[in-house]
Amino acid sequence: MSDAFGMPEGYEFSADRARIDVDRVHRWLSTDAYWAKGRSREKHDTAVATSLNFGVYDTASGEQVAYARVVTDQALFGWLADVYVEPSVRGRGVGTALAGAVVEHLRPYGLRRLLLATHDAHGVYAKLGFAPLDRPDQWMAYGFE
Repeated sequence: MSDAFGMPEGYEFSADRARIDVDRVHRWLSTDAYWAKGRSREKHDTAVATSLNFGVYDTASGEQVAYARVVTDQALFGWLADVYVEPSVRGRGVGTALAGAVVEHLRPYGLRRLLLATHDAHGVYAKLGFAPLDRPDQWMAYGFE
Protein backbone atom coordinates (compact mmCIF):
# COMPACT_ATOMS: atom_id res chain seq x y z
CA MET A 1 0.00 0.00 0.00
CA SER A 2 1.20 3.51 -0.73
CA ASP A 3 0.17 4.95 2.66
CA ALA A 4 -1.79 4.00 5.78
CA PHE A 5 -5.10 3.92 3.90
CA GLY A 6 -3.91 3.65 0.31
CA MET A 7 -5.57 1.35 -2.12
CA PRO A 8 -3.90 -2.08 -2.26
CA GLU A 9 -1.93 -2.81 -5.40
CA GLY A 10 -4.11 -4.06 -8.23
CA TYR A 11 -7.17 -2.01 -7.26
CA GLU A 12 -8.30 1.50 -8.07
CA PHE A 13 -10.81 3.88 -6.46
CA SER A 14 -13.29 5.91 -8.49
CA ALA A 15 -15.94 8.47 -7.65
CA ASP A 16 -17.40 8.26 -11.16
CA ARG A 17 -21.06 7.20 -10.85
CA ALA A 18 -21.05 6.11 -14.50
CA ARG A 19 -18.57 3.32 -13.64
CA ILE A 20 -20.81 1.75 -10.99
CA ASP A 21 -22.02 -1.71 -11.99
CA VAL A 22 -25.55 -1.06 -10.73
CA ASP A 23 -26.73 -4.63 -11.38
CA ARG A 24 -23.80 -6.14 -9.47
CA VAL A 25 -24.16 -3.73 -6.55
CA HIS A 26 -27.90 -4.41 -6.30
CA ARG A 27 -27.24 -8.16 -6.28
CA TRP A 28 -24.58 -7.77 -3.57
CA LEU A 29 -26.71 -5.61 -1.33
CA SER A 30 -30.10 -7.24 -1.81
CA THR A 31 -28.82 -10.80 -1.32
CA ASP A 32 -25.79 -10.55 0.98
CA ALA A 33 -25.76 -7.31 2.99
CA TYR A 34 -27.58 -7.68 6.34
CA TRP A 35 -28.81 -4.09 6.20
CA ALA A 36 -30.17 -4.27 2.65
CA LYS A 37 -31.42 -7.84 2.10
CA GLY A 38 -34.51 -7.80 -0.04
CA ARG A 39 -34.02 -4.19 -1.18
CA SER A 40 -36.01 -3.68 -4.36
CA ARG A 41 -34.31 -2.66 -7.57
CA GLU A 42 -36.48 0.46 -7.67
CA LYS A 43 -35.30 1.56 -4.20
CA HIS A 44 -31.71 0.71 -5.12
CA ASP A 45 -31.82 2.74 -8.33
CA THR A 46 -33.26 5.74 -6.47
CA ALA A 47 -30.56 5.50 -3.78
CA VAL A 48 -27.81 5.38 -6.41
CA ALA A 49 -29.30 8.28 -8.37
CA THR A 50 -29.57 10.57 -5.34
CA SER A 51 -26.24 9.81 -3.64
CA LEU A 52 -22.54 10.19 -4.24
CA ASN A 53 -21.31 6.77 -5.40
CA PHE A 54 -17.87 5.22 -5.08
CA GLY A 55 -16.35 2.05 -6.41
CA VAL A 56 -13.19 0.03 -6.24
CA TYR A 57 -12.16 -1.82 -9.38
CA ASP A 58 -9.73 -4.62 -10.16
CA THR A 59 -7.18 -2.94 -12.43
CA ALA A 60 -6.55 -6.12 -14.45
CA SER A 61 -10.16 -7.05 -15.22
CA GLY A 62 -11.92 -3.71 -14.69
CA GLU A 63 -14.53 -5.49 -12.56
CA GLN A 64 -16.03 -3.66 -9.63
CA VAL A 65 -15.06 -5.30 -6.32
CA ALA A 66 -16.41 -2.82 -3.75
CA TYR A 67 -19.00 -0.08 -3.36
CA ALA A 68 -20.00 2.73 -1.04
CA ARG A 69 -22.34 5.66 -1.25
CA VAL A 70 -22.78 8.88 0.69
CA VAL A 71 -25.99 10.77 1.27
CA THR A 72 -25.01 14.40 1.78
CA ASP A 73 -25.97 18.03 1.41
CA GLN A 74 -22.34 18.57 0.31
CA ALA A 75 -21.96 21.37 2.85
CA LEU A 76 -22.53 20.24 6.44
CA PHE A 77 -23.48 16.59 6.81
CA GLY A 78 -22.96 13.18 5.26
CA TRP A 79 -24.07 9.61 5.86
CA LEU A 80 -21.76 6.83 4.69
CA ALA A 81 -23.92 3.93 3.59
CA ASP A 82 -23.95 0.63 1.72
CA VAL A 83 -20.23 -0.07 2.10
CA TYR A 84 -19.73 -3.49 0.59
CA VAL A 85 -16.67 -5.49 -0.44
CA GLU A 86 -16.93 -8.55 -2.68
CA PRO A 87 -16.30 -11.62 -0.48
CA SER A 88 -13.43 -12.86 -2.67
CA VAL A 89 -11.34 -9.73 -1.96
CA ARG A 90 -12.15 -9.24 1.72
CA GLY A 91 -9.19 -9.19 4.05
CA ARG A 92 -6.93 -7.38 1.57
CA GLY A 93 -7.49 -3.86 2.91
CA VAL A 94 -9.90 -2.87 0.16
CA GLY A 95 -12.71 -1.89 2.57
CA THR A 96 -10.48 0.27 4.74
CA ALA A 97 -8.94 1.89 1.66
CA LEU A 98 -12.39 2.50 0.15
CA ALA A 99 -13.71 4.18 3.31
CA GLY A 100 -10.51 6.24 3.59
CA ALA A 101 -10.75 7.35 -0.04
CA VAL A 102 -14.37 8.36 0.49
CA VAL A 103 -13.40 10.46 3.52
CA GLU A 104 -10.64 12.14 1.51
CA HIS A 105 -13.03 12.74 -1.40
CA LEU A 106 -15.43 14.49 0.99
CA ARG A 107 -12.79 16.54 2.85
CA PRO A 108 -12.94 19.56 0.47
CA TYR A 109 -16.69 19.90 1.12
CA GLY A 110 -15.96 21.00 4.69
CA LEU A 111 -18.61 18.73 6.18
CA ARG A 112 -19.14 19.13 9.90
CA ARG A 113 -19.97 15.47 10.43
CA LEU A 114 -19.94 12.15 8.57
CA LEU A 115 -21.94 9.39 10.25
CA LEU A 116 -22.38 5.69 9.61
CA ALA A 117 -23.89 2.67 11.28
CA THR A 118 -22.34 -0.79 11.47
CA HIS A 119 -22.94 -4.02 13.35
CA ASP A 120 -19.59 -5.63 12.66
CA ALA A 121 -16.92 -3.32 11.21
CA HIS A 122 -16.15 -0.91 14.03
CA GLY A 123 -12.43 -1.69 13.82
CA VAL A 124 -12.25 -0.83 10.13
CA TYR A 125 -13.81 2.57 10.67
CA ALA A 126 -11.89 3.29 13.89
CA LYS A 127 -8.64 3.06 11.87
CA LEU A 128 -9.91 6.02 9.86
CA GLY A 129 -10.89 8.16 12.83
CA PHE A 130 -14.55 7.24 13.22
CA ALA A 131 -15.62 6.98 16.86
CA PRO A 132 -18.80 6.29 18.80
CA LEU A 133 -21.06 9.30 19.25
CA ASP A 134 -19.89 11.55 22.10
CA ARG A 135 -23.45 12.17 23.19
CA PRO A 136 -25.69 9.39 21.88
CA ASP A 137 -28.40 10.64 24.24
CA GLN A 138 -28.76 13.71 21.99
CA TRP A 139 -29.49 11.68 18.86
CA MET A 140 -32.86 10.34 17.84
CA ALA A 141 -34.13 8.38 14.88
CA TYR A 142 -37.47 8.06 13.19
CA GLY A 143 -38.23 4.72 11.58
CA PHE A 144 -40.75 4.57 8.75
CA GLU A 145 -40.88 0.77 8.75
